[in-house]
Amino acid sequence: MRTIDVISTAIGNSFRSKLRTTLTVIAIFIGAFTLTITNGLGTGINNYITTTVAAIGAQDVLTVTKTQQDQSTGPRKYDPNQMASTSPGRPGQTVAGMTPADISAIAAVPGVLSVQPTLSISPDYVEAGNGTKYALSASGAVPGLKLQLAAGAQPSATSSAPQIVLPVSYVKALGYSSDRSAIGSTVNIGITDSTRAEHTLGATVVGIAEISLGGTGGSGTANEALAQELYNAQSIGLSSSTKDRYSQASVRFDKSATPAAVNQLKARLATAGYDAKTVADQIGTFKTVIDAIVLVLNSFAVIALLAASFGIVNTLLMSVQERTREIGLMKAMGMGSGRVFGLFSFEAVFIGFLGSAIGAGIAILVGSGISAALASSVFSGLPGLTLIAFSPASIATIILVVMGIAFLAGTLPAAKAAKQDPIESLRYE
Repeated sequence: MRTIDVISTAIGNSFRSKLRTTLTVIAIFIGAFTLTITNGLGTGINNYITTTVAAIGAQDVLTVTKTQQDQSTGPRKYDPNQMASTSPGRPGQTVAGMTPADISAIAAVPGVLSVQPTLSISPDYVEAGNGTKYALSASGAVPGLKLQLAAGAQPSATSSAPQIVLPVSYVKALGYSSDRSAIGSTVNIGITDSTRAEHTLGATVVGIAEISLGGTGGSGTANEALAQELYNAQSIGLSSSTKDRYSQASVRFDKSATPAAVNQLKARLATAGYDAKTVADQIGTFKTVIDAIVLVLNSFAVIALLAASFGIVNTLLMSVQERTREIGLMKAMGMGSGRVFGLFSFEAVFIGFLGSAIGAGIAILVGSGISAALASSVFSGLPGLTLIAFSPASIATIILVVMGIAFLAGTLPAAKAAKQDPIESLRYE
């Protein structure tokens, strides 16, 4: 019997006992459906994290802070050189202030292409044409910044003109009819210096930012020119030693650097007295938690598949018993034990394929529907989030894994069929 004949015969035999096969396929379907949904959930959330963390920085940028000397727990002694951190990964924490000497020292570390200190700015308000002032927090654009925009463009790193990207929540409040109508307009930003004198600076609105993991709906993003003007204004009255202190700096390195090379650069910075983190380091905790949750959910799906594998064993053992004389006849006509084993093994694989393909297909339909419904309701404030996303590679992997489990489950019945003695089988009643 040719291989193609073995395959076609196995598919036909799968439907000899339709009820038994259907129940087994349903058991596999449940496991495959659950596994597909949970994998899609992990894929969707991780994709959203990956696409929105560009608001924290580029992949070839390190966020560098001065290494804390006091690592003790509990209340820390007051240090006038400590500053509030501006890093997204450590809100509310303090870091050692960096000086121009630190910036020069970092720039001298081998592997550092450029270093830019992060200016900490604290504007009071923003005001547009309608004259109403709204409280505004803002930060300077870090190198490689890629905000999720509802309209407009990213803030320019090379322009000498002051530019700002406003949160989408400010558009209507400032009197603009739409996101696009705000682009190109001028807003006034108020800021107070150390002598409590107020200064007003103008800036051009170049973009409107959506809410994302990299930034909330209440924070504006200034380009380097505007950030420097705001910093200079708020620093009036300060001594140069007090003014030229930074909480952190952004370091660019070679885009083609391998992970090992990046780790070596971190080690060199650590030796020089500085802590360095990539964007991946800053968001690693988020992904670790998501992956752990998905792993736990996947374990339940695997348990369901293992339970279904016993159904395959039972189905094929019953099939072997019912077809004992048929097996004896096939072997008497010259069919080898290997072909008999392949016949029943492929039957198990085909049942696994049916259950996994149907389960994955329905999971895609259900998951896509749920994701679309949530995106327009519960998660409408998080544009770009596809809660349950599917990739062809993961779907194919799930189907192949289930088929592999089915094959393993079918080896016992297949081996039993292959060992049948043709004479004894023909005598079987």
